[in-house]
Parts: sequence; structure tokens; C-alpha cells
Amino acid sequence: MVNQTLVFDASIISSESNIPAQFIWPDHEKPSLEVPELEIPAIDMGVLLSGDPLAVSKAAELINEACKKHGFFLVVNHGVDSGLIDKAHQCMDFFFGLKLSEKQKAQRKVGESYGYASSFIGRFSSKLPWKETLSLPYTPGCQNIVEHYFLSVMGEGFRDIGRLYQEYCEEMNKLALRIMELLGISLGLDRAYFRDFFEENESICRLNNYPPCQNPDLALGTGPHADPTSLTILHQDQVGGLQVFADEKWHAVTPVPGAFVVNIGDTLMALSNGIYKSCLHRAVVNNQTVRRSLAFFLCPKMDKPVATPDGLVNPENPRLYPDFTWATLLEFTQKYYRSDMATLDAFSNWLQEQESTKKIP
Repeated sequence: MVNQTLVFDASIISSESNIPAQFIWPDHEKPSLEVPELEIPAIDMGVLLSGDPLAVSKAAELINEACKKHGFFLVVNHGVDSGLIDKAHQCMDFFFGLKLSEKQKAQRKVGESYGYASSFIGRFSSKLPWKETLSLPYTPGCQNIVEHYFLSVMGEGFRDIGRLYQEYCEEMNKLALRIMELLGISLGLDRAYFRDFFEENESICRLNNYPPCQNPDLALGTGPHADPTSLTILHQDQVGGLQVFADEKWHAVTPVPGAFVVNIGDTLMALSNGIYKSCLHRAVVNNQTVRRSLAFFLCPKMDKPVATPDGLVNPENPRLYPDFTWATLLEFTQKYYRSDMATLDAFSNWLQEQESTKKIP
């Protein structure tokens, strides 16, 4: 039974002596706060503009190595204005500093992938994440969609914030498509293959707020999961808390000023025929300082078939996943399955069951 009476109000819950039981994770999933650092390459995005084939080849090689192992890398020299990033964080501070009743004007509806959510209350009853989020819809061809979203749910006073996040999403979209060029090259595909595939997209920008937690050894800001989306571009503040499960243990991804953390999601893992890994990761919390991050999740157009390119399928590497649409995978993770390391396999099995059911007369 999902508990509807529990409320995650960041201004109150952090000052209580103990955290509610719904936020306490099982012993085998409790966080390790002292973990080794994950070694991930920093990819210089300037190489795409340099015209230097050797530099491009080297960057693609580094991406290939990282994505086969755990799917995480950094991007630097990315061309996103630092002033815009700073303003995006300032606006995040403002929004999450509002009263809960104000934030709830943007309340996320069940089954939707955008809106305000205070933890996962109303969706799950245990292993709740110690966070609140605001998820924004972004589609390149839909003019001022983010600005209009803020106006529609929060009102005229949020027009400037809407414009700011509209600009941030546009910059993230440009960066994501450039990263897709390098990912295509790194898999031996045409440079434009993934860029063209994602040119039209229906993506999500998420603002994350992790308040201080009085029992950080019992709770998690975000539980272990793999992203069902295609590509995540994360900007974290300097507090730190992102951890990645690689080589059978957890590792920290310490914030690097000016860099974005990029990781592969399940949809791109399927597109790569399993060559690239969508890796388990989580966020830990602390008892001193609020942590905030901005995540841009690149997703295909809802109804676009996600099919592994022929160039990545051969007798030695048969097709691993059935064709699907992002709309179907999103529905699966919103309604039927809590994302984890096995999402893609569970989804593939579910798709096959759906097909079998249809064939029964």
C-alpha cells in the first residue's frame, strides 16, 4: 500500500531527529560514503571543430573504451557559457527555496515524466529517495516549450526562469548532438548517424535538490538505477554525491569545475547492440550541505522506432534487443517497472510477452 500521508518537505524533514522509515534503505543497499574515485576520461569537445582527424580519432577511442566499461565520461571545452550554467543553478536555488505549496503548483501527475516531485511519494512506499525534483519537457521543434511550461503551471512571475531554462535546454540539445557525432564515430558508424537519429527528440531537463540528511548512512538521494533514456548530461555543484557501480564496487565521480558528466542510457545501449553499457549509478547524501544538480536526458522522438543499426549486427554479434519506441519504454518504466540494472532485459521480455498475447486468437 502506497503511503499518501507522508510529506517530503525539505524545509521541515531535514530538521527532524530521525528520518522516516520509508527513506531507510535495506542493509545491502545502504550507501558507502568512502569509496574510490572512478577513473573516467575528459573528452575535449573542441576536437570536432578542429578538423584534426587524429584528435577526433583519439577522442572517439577514449569514449569507446569508457562506454564499453561503464558508460561514463566527462566533456570539457564544450562551449556552454559558464554564466548560463551559474544562472541555471541560481534559479534552481530560488525554485527549491519556495514553500512546498508553491512548488506543488507544478505537481507531477501519475504516469507523466515532467513536473514537480517530492521524493517518489505516491508512487512507491519504501526505499524512497532523499530528494525533490522538477522535470521540464523539451522538444527542439516546439517553440519556447520550457518557457510555456513555466507560465502554464507557475504563472507569469516565472517567465524569466522559463526563458532561462529554455536557453539552457537549447544549449544542452546542441551539446548532446555533438556528443552523438563522437559516439557514432566511436562505434564505426557514419559521423552523422546518431546525430540525425536524435535531431528530432523529446527530451527532459531535471532539476535535482538533495537536502542535508540527518542519517546519511541510512538513506540515498537517488537509489541504484540505470537511466532508461539515451544520453544524460549532468552538471553537478561542487558538493559531490554521484557514485557509479563498476568492477563490482561503488566509485565516486568527484565534481570537476567547468565539466559535464555524461553517461549512456538504456536506449543508447540498445542502439549500440549492447556494446556500450548503461551503468548502475546512485546519489548519496550528507548531513551538512544541500546538493544540487541539473540533468538533461536526451530521448528519441516518442514514436521513432529504436532499432540497432545494421552495421552493429553480424553473425558474431547477433541483434540483442527487439525494436521498440521510446514511448513504450517510458510507459514501462513509469507504470510497470522501477528502473534498475536489468530494465532493458525486463523490458525486452515484457515486449515479447505483449507480442505473444496479441498472437493468441
